[in-house]
Amino acid sequence: MKNIFKLFSILLLLVLSCKTYAQLDTLSYIKQFEINKSQYINKPFSYLLGQMTQIQPKTVWDTAAPKTKSIVKASRFKFCGMDYSFKNAITLHVIWETPIPRSDVKYYEDKNHFYFTNEEKAFYGNKIVKDIMVYK
Repeated sequence: MKNIFKLFSILLLLVLSCKTYAQLDTLSYIKQFEINKSQYINKPFSYLLGQMTQIQPKTVWDTAAPKTKSIVKASRFKFCGMDYSFKNAITLHVIWETPIPRSDVKYYEDKNHFYFTNEEKAFYGNKIVKDIMVYK
């Protein structure tokens, strides 16, 4: 019984360390886009997505303008599924050159439940990037 407990403990530690390493690897990969943001600013979001060959966003969340709730000035793209705690999620925060009508964004949120699908890729793809921030 003690051996089973030791084996289970070791396996649990391995799983947790692999997950932590994968997050750090993803964070360093996504952080490179922020470091090189001058290559993506004033270009369509599709260009940035096209450069992300190793990983793509899993979900997308809007950031409404503080004074006007009818427009979206920025979006947060998360690189984890819904089952992961968003408290420590790796986030690509994109500020748009031209605000997006909130009703347009809400349509996709309601339809796809915040998942970043091919429809969202097409929708956000032609939006022009004003600024990029990456954080965890």
